[in-house]
Amino acid sequence: MKTIKQILFFFKETIKIVILALIIVIPIRYFIFQPFVVKGASMEPNFQQGNYLIVDEISYRFRSPERGEVIVFKYPQKPSEKFIKRVIGLPGEKIKFENDQIIIIQQNGESIFLNEKDYLEPPYFSDNKEFTVPQKQYFVLGDNRLHSYDSKNWGAVPKNHIIGRVFLRLFPPTKISGFPLPEY
Repeated sequence: MKTIKQILFFFKETIKIVILALIIVIPIRYFIFQPFVVKGASMEPNFQQGNYLIVDEISYRFRSPERGEVIVFKYPQKPSEKFIKRVIGLPGEKIKFENDQIIIIQQNGESIFLNEKDYLEPPYFSDNKEFTVPQKQYFVLGDNRLHSYDSKNWGAVPKNHIIGRVFLRLFPPTKISGFPLPEY
């Protein structure tokens, strides 16, 4: 008799622990942080195929994405797919590609010349183009500029498609790191 009571007590305690863990983990997983695995080469050299990332889903509920942040979002033409890219243009800005240089003309008319040499290797573009970012949308590019399918191909990303910003790389263990914004 005593062993049956002990076994029942063990199962009861185990079920309590599992339920408590689910009550804690599920809200964190679905509302605060989400895992993401990099697929493809569009973000090389900074992110490689198979990198395991943690995406912060809560920051953009309190603030807007900033230039240089790496984000995960729903692909505008097929929302069931998730992409990872870097925010380059903010709502209302004009983006120009000229002679391997990105020039951003802000809403106030000031120009920013992005210096990406700290985290990218040239060449960056094969042709000259110009885009205007609609309101409530963001212009995103892969770090592997010549081989990335991004805003220069299909347009800007609506803010409501953004899942969150890349917060931490957990795999491979030799590359565990956070991601500070590049200085432009």
